[in-house]
Amino acid sequence: MMDPTRLGVGVIGAGKIGPVLASALAGAGHTIVGITHPSDDSERVEAMLPGVPFLSPQQICERSELVVLALPDSELPGFVEGFSAANGWMSGQIVAHTSIVHGLEVLQPAVAQGVIPIGLYPLMEFSGWSMDLTKMVGAWCVVSAPPVASPIAHALAVEMGLEPLVVAEEHRSHVASAVALATSFFHTTIEEAASRLRLAGVANPGVVLSALVGSSIDNALRKVSGNDLERGTQ
Repeated sequence: MMDPTRLGVGVIGAGKIGPVLASALAGAGHTIVGITHPSDDSERVEAMLPGVPFLSPQQICERSELVVLALPDSELPGFVEGFSAANGWMSGQIVAHTSIVHGLEVLQPAVAQGVIPIGLYPLMEFSGWSMDLTKMVGAWCVVSAPPVASPIAHALAVEMGLEPLVVAEEHRSHVASAVALATSFFHTTIEEAASRLRLAGVANPGVVLSALVGSSIDNALRKVSGNDLERGTQ
């Protein structure tokens, strides 16, 4: 007997995030009906989703109860508007986007055609490979949904091993800027440190920095957590 809580899932966007989320949802028992063809690195996508066909966005939406839009932030609004203008959505279909920059308003053209909008944004960096599935366990995920769909959004996040984090739509930009600041600073600092170690004749700066960076991050996060606890007791 078919489990009514399991969905047919289609993914539009085969970059680093889409295939990983699809693999996590498949691991939770959902059926991946298709994914759009990647612009490159199709072998990686096939390795992540063996047997899953490459389909057009139209085919994916025709076959899916849940459509995951794992598109770049700059491409998401244009795709939703264009696909909505072509009446491509199915009424009652769940459509989830993975952008931290855009709130639920980006899906309004699709909502006008009867879809259920949600947002799922894991707060982690993706490599696009299966190692990300391990990193997802316990990672936070910003979830957005209208009240009627909030249980769905939370359940999907939990099924992928993520911890749901609700952020008010008007504060979403703060999360986006925090993510951009943390990731850009981290990469810039590590690259500069590695460059200086190379100048010192260190052949494998990444290996040398690994333990140092890990302990530094742990100490910084411990300090932040301690400050948060102190604020909570005031």
